[in-house]
Amino acid sequence: MANSFPETAPLTVGIDVSDRLTSFCVLDGQGEILEEGKVRTTPEGFARRFGSTEPCRMVMEVGTHSRWASKLLADLGHEVIVANPWKVRLIASSIKKTDRSDAETLARLGRVDPKLLSPISHRGAQAHADLAIIHARESLISARRLLINHVRGAVKPFGARVPSCDADAFHTKAPGSIPSDLRPALEPLIDVIGRLTKQIKDADARIEQLGSEKYPETKVLRQVQGVGPLISLAYVLTIDDPSRFKVSRAVGPYLGLVPRQRESGDKAPQLRISKAGDEYLRKVLVNGAHYILGFRGPDTDLRRWGLAHAAGGGKAAKKRAVVGVARKLAVLLHRLWVTGEVYLPLRSEGVAA
Repeated sequence: MANSFPETAPLTVGIDVSDRLTSFCVLDGQGEILEEGKVRTTPEGFARRFGSTEPCRMVMEVGTHSRWASKLLADLGHEVIVANPWKVRLIASSIKKTDRSDAETLARLGRVDPKLLSPISHRGAQAHADLAIIHARESLISARRLLINHVRGAVKPFGARVPSCDADAFHTKAPGSIPSDLRPALEPLIDVIGRLTKQIKDADARIEQLGSEKYPETKVLRQVQGVGPLISLAYVLTIDDPSRFKVSRAVGPYLGLVPRQRESGDKAPQLRISKAGDEYLRKVLVNGAHYILGFRGPDTDLRRWGLAHAAGGGKAAKKRAVVGVARKLAVLLHRLWVTGEVYLPLRSEGVAA
């Protein structure tokens, strides 16, 4: 087929980005396929293939390569739509799922109505790089947890046991409990655990520095006890632009902290939360909710609401209360960010008075 698109018809190009090769499908104004093909998933490959193309609509799903690919295509003069994969059910649920068919489906949806794709906007390069520090810290913690569990499990068949301690102190407490026969195997792991602990502390210091120097808005969010440098910075960098939400209440569904809905006639079953949106931010907000509801949590409206919903309902009610507090916390943080107002832990008492 021809390597250049016709200049007379409005074109829509669906792009299914894979790690090595990207499939694309070109539709004309009447929805007829003009061209299908593949291009290497590199900036050079995209620039070579689409650089000489007349401006048209490009549609792709958000993914590992979508940030640089969408920016490159936009710089080439194309209209770029980055689709939310949670909304593209025609792809996820297709009985014939191939890169070629996915590219065609994206092109057809983008040609008919881009709103069906719930387009997203990528955060800036610097914010993305700063958020990478938080995600790298999480990877360090996961690696340390894996090694700690291995050491604890390895000594038990020898009748030994590593004393209970905080992960930060494990590399200092564990050596005295290691049987002599296991020292050659486990001492290198304990050494690595010590180095990981230092790197995690360095990452914590870097995160606190970023919050105080580059993102002063995090100080407003940290008024809420249970929200520290990590949660506040992760919130600011993930949300990126608070004005994208018309009302603060919309942050809950955005982060997947509301139940899914599947109504049919008179039936409306109670379902689990959707878990849409950013997984890591949802996780740290849930951690913050656990602190608020825990024995160290201060007396606040959030804590009172959560404890009231958890009382007398068993484990299921407690889990729902934690998720509910996490959702309310997400909404509260957005409200504080937008207004910059002083946080009142017991606002309900002030209103009553």
